[in-house]
Amino acid sequence: MTGTGGGTGLRVGVDIGGTKIAAGVVDTEGTIVRMEQCATPTAAEIPDAVRLLVRGLTEGEDVAGVGIGAAGFVGADRRTIIFAPNIDWRDEPLAERVEDGLGVPVVVENDANAAAWGEFRFGAGRDVDDMLLITVGTGVGGGIVHDGRIYRGGHGIAAEVGHVRLVPGGLPCGCGQRGCLEQYASGTALVRRAREVMEPDDPTTPVSGHEVTRRAAAGDPEALAVLADVGHDLGQGIATMAAVLDPQMVVIGGGVAEAGTDFVDPVRRALELHLTATGRRPGPVVRPALLGNDAGLVGAADLSVRTD
Repeated sequence: MTGTGGGTGLRVGVDIGGTKIAAGVVDTEGTIVRMEQCATPTAAEIPDAVRLLVRGLTEGEDVAGVGIGAAGFVGADRRTIIFAPNIDWRDEPLAERVEDGLGVPVVVENDANAAAWGEFRFGAGRDVDDMLLITVGTGVGGGIVHDGRIYRGGHGIAAEVGHVRLVPGGLPCGCGQRGCLEQYASGTALVRRAREVMEPDDPTTPVSGHEVTRRAAAGDPEALAVLADVGHDLGQGIATMAAVLDPQMVVIGGGVAEAGTDFVDPVRRALELHLTATGRRPGPVVRPALLGNDAGLVGAADLSVRTD
């Protein structure tokens, strides 16, 4: 297996999660041709696991590049994990360790940035030049595409949108601050609010995000109210970001977004309500993501052959 360093060979995307690692061969149209996965091992064993997956997918074929998406702060060099919240990495030279023995160029990208790029190139944002992706899962993540390029900031760690301050002096956050957006507009926040107002159909079953979505789809007013509350807080946070970034589009992804219009419509209404100079300026279009859980893998693969 040899690397071409260009766009003619296979592109491999890797998505490193807390419980599994997924890798896939992605064509130039953003389609996953084949895919493999494994359980996430210890931090020290991850480079070996990634190499095995890549070799299994590409044995005997030409590979242009490997792109890895991982949660955490990725250095501006696109090779080093500065800090990862769920994996024991501190200043981890991940690209170098994966390249060792592969002979293929490897780049590392924050997982939300990779997902943003996937949606920008092949999903909901493919017809705009400026886009903000918000991923609403256990926490709130994000990625910014500005003028057709990922915006990484001066240190490579821009777009930590979940830690925009929503409520001064509010709920404590794992980042060390208080009142961050993800404490009010994440899947975790959704479940917390649901527990306060909803009783599960079966008292032995804990309330979950899936249960809230299911009951909202069935017209349950309490579930709809919970989704609307969380959607309102997210829309308010997006309005703050829009005042700075002025994106053409905001794409909403992540598990909570699977609730569809029951969640996205309250986001839209709150954004319109809280946007600066609302009614006197154009605001961003809000769309649900199209690529689902594959966005990060697809985006990482495409970024593996780009130099910008």
